[in-house]
Amino acid sequence: MKRLIEKALLDWKNSANRKPLVLYGARQVGKTHSVMEFGATHYASFAYFYFDNNPELHELFESGIRSIPSLMTKLEAYSNQTIVPGITLILFDEVQTCGAALNSLKLFQEAAPEYHIIAVGSLLGVAINRQGFAFPVGKVDELHMFPLTFEEFLIEFSPKLIPLIKNAFINNEPLSSAFHNQALELFLQYLVIGGMPEVIMEYIKTGNYTVVKAKQLSICNNYISDMSKYTDTKTQAVRNEAVYNTLPAQLAKENKKFQYAKIKSGARATEYELSLNWLEKAAIIIKCNKINEGKEPLANYEDFLSFKVYMSDVGLYCGKSNNSHLSVLGRTMGDTAKGALTENYVAQQLHANGINSYYWESNNQAELDFVIQIENRVIPIEVKSWEAVRSQSLEVFRKKYNITTAIRVSAKNFGFERGLKSVPLYAVWCIGSEEL
Repeated sequence: MKRLIEKALLDWKNSANRKPLVLYGARQVGKTHSVMEFGATHYASFAYFYFDNNPELHELFESGIRSIPSLMTKLEAYSNQTIVPGITLILFDEVQTCGAALNSLKLFQEAAPEYHIIAVGSLLGVAINRQGFAFPVGKVDELHMFPLTFEEFLIEFSPKLIPLIKNAFINNEPLSSAFHNQALELFLQYLVIGGMPEVIMEYIKTGNYTVVKAKQLSICNNYISDMSKYTDTKTQAVRNEAVYNTLPAQLAKENKKFQYAKIKSGARATEYELSLNWLEKAAIIIKCNKINEGKEPLANYEDFLSFKVYMSDVGLYCGKSNNSHLSVLGRTMGDTAKGALTENYVAQQLHANGINSYYWESNNQAELDFVIQIENRVIPIEVKSWEAVRSQSLEVFRKKYNITTAIRVSAKNFGFERGLKSVPLYAVWCIGSEEL
């Protein structure tokens, strides 16, 4: 399965200032597989070290590292292979379970930068925040990996559409009806399947949406298991799970602002803010904070007390919400459920593009789904789950902040009129390009 992160990995390999690389991402987004594919393609050899439940490997690092040559001698003996600088790609997998191994990257960067090392961990963000866990700040390069975007989904199912969509996005020219309708049908499939590699493979093998949902729920349960394994107290683990399980109900409301009372009666922020932080560090959720003003820089106007929470993968959200694939594919869902699913999808695509997204409201009279900043431009985005295109809130925002260019995401074709760029639902992954 081709992943676009390969280009970033190749840029890292060829960089003159290359440091050991730390690759973040939620469990089962394909980090290890992508690095192994990259190693097989771009290196003559590959050395793999798996740290989870591996006390023998932990001992090699925790017993103390006298020098890089002595450590490499041990690693070569352990792996029964020769490790050649620049020729062999070294992968430290599930490195969050061994702080000494992660911290050794500092020594590699300082004393032996010729070695090519990638450290991968499903819960690195969580582990780094735990007490006593050392991280080689400034001594590593960092990358984030996400579930497959819709562009990557198209690579798998209909790659011919990608250049057509890109060109239409740049030039604001409608696709032909045939291609437009085909892309919309694939978009609906993506809402159901999502971007988790194992889920997509299940669909490719079976074509069975019941099997797809079972795999999605299995991944969700694995996330819950991690909450017990990687939290310091049972109370915290229970709270993490409670927040996670309330996400479908949070987005099913007309007002999608996160409400602690949805967790349990009388719940307060002081009890559950650590859980939200844990879920965000584990890359399981995406937080979207409110802004009080639509001016750049948007970060100056963040309201950290008001926010929405989306799941990191729309397919997992679809499965966890128990949405029927028949309703999604047949477009018979209720407006609120359909809107929540579509919003989660847009949040996921923006997040994967490295865009910080916010939302805006004005005295409960107008609300914009997303507001983003690209360079010095503030760009409001209104999301419609299909073809309804009333844009009252969008126009209120544009007038208030003198916005020249806005985006409306809907099932309508590409177009541009009076500063309003029409972006079809299947083309959200294009947002963030220079051509916007």
